[in-house]
Amino acid sequence: MPVIGVAIAIPEPWASELYDYRIAIGDPTAEGVPSHITLIPPTEVEGDLSAIEAHLATAGAGIAPFDVHLRGTATFRPVSPVVFIGLVEGISQCEQLADAVREGPLALDLEYPYHPHVTVAHHLDDPTLDRAFEELAGFDCRFGVSEFHLYVHDEEEGWRATRTFSL
Repeated sequence: MPVIGVAIAIPEPWASELYDYRIAIGDPTAEGVPSHITLIPPTEVEGDLSAIEAHLATAGAGIAPFDVHLRGTATFRPVSPVVFIGLVEGISQCEQLADAVREGPLALDLEYPYHPHVTVAHHLDDPTLDRAFEELAGFDCRFGVSEFHLYVHDEEEGWRATRTFSL
């Protein structure tokens, strides 16, 4: 059964900057994971993806393009060993898009409440998480969001965007 995810890709040059940072600090979960804002976390699905793709196209058509402003670091500790870049603009639009895609064939219960963010360090020791928190505290970028992607996990290549959906 394929494992999929649905996400907003972070554009260049910031995508590579954040990805390279995760790799450089030794994040064991970073390899093959493009920088992104998750809408649907890794989810195992059955069979053909055509119904999911049709659903995602419909969900995207109901949301207008929007702007995202990423700035500074935050953490989910002690609940989860994660440091992330926070959104200061685009939060409600990401929530609306996530709600729209998590219906129909992708209706699922989340382990934690949805909180849009960009992970920069995960499953590392506290000193390394502290370092990421401090080193990326000044991170700041803005970009427009007019699309999102269906990702399929490949054991060798990691997460690959297989389809793009317009807002």
